[in-house]
Amino acid sequence: MIHSPAALPLVFVLLVLLGLLILLFEVRILTYAYRKVGVHPRYAFAVMLLSLLGSQVNIPLYQASGGTVVALNVGGALIPILVSVYLVVRTGMLGRMLMGTAVVALIVHQLAYVIPGVGIAVPMLMPPLIAAGVALILAFRRAPPVAYVSGSMGTLVGADLLNLRHIERLGAPVASIGGAGTFDGVFLTGILAGLLA
Repeated sequence: MIHSPAALPLVFVLLVLLGLLILLFEVRILTYAYRKVGVHPRYAFAVMLLSLLGSQVNIPLYQASGGTVVALNVGGALIPILVSVYLVVRTGMLGRMLMGTAVVALIVHQLAYVIPGVGIAVPMLMPPLIAAGVALILAFRRAPPVAYVSGSMGTLVGADLLNLRHIERLGAPVASIGGAGTFDGVFLTGILAGLLA
């Protein structure tokens, strides 16, 4: 058996290359998903990067009873809202997107639950499946943008906005709309719903 002192750095380099390959593959899939939804590929990477970096940033909105600050998460709420507005303007399917958002919000509200100290959580795969199904019914040939808007906005409304009355049960100093409990749901819902549709 031959032991080379260069073996350990080589293994490290190979692991880094494997990580980069996986990252590039995932970025390519996400870029493809955004393109199917209706976001130009040139902007897709910026949207993804802003969503991920913005998930760490909360914009304070107001202070609720009990001293809890209600905030808007940049990555989990603001970016999806801006992308949804862009898709509404670009596609002109406001009515279908509003109907889809309402249906997803009602169902997600039933599935959402409060996790004290964390936030409002939603089973991660349910919102994209519901949004994709609703979008296929409402706009079969143009389902991906309807799925994105219905899924991301429906999750925000159903999980966070309709549960603001439960803020005192959180026991947290900050309650973030689109934050910890629903960021994954909102971010992944838009992407998966668009791909499924």
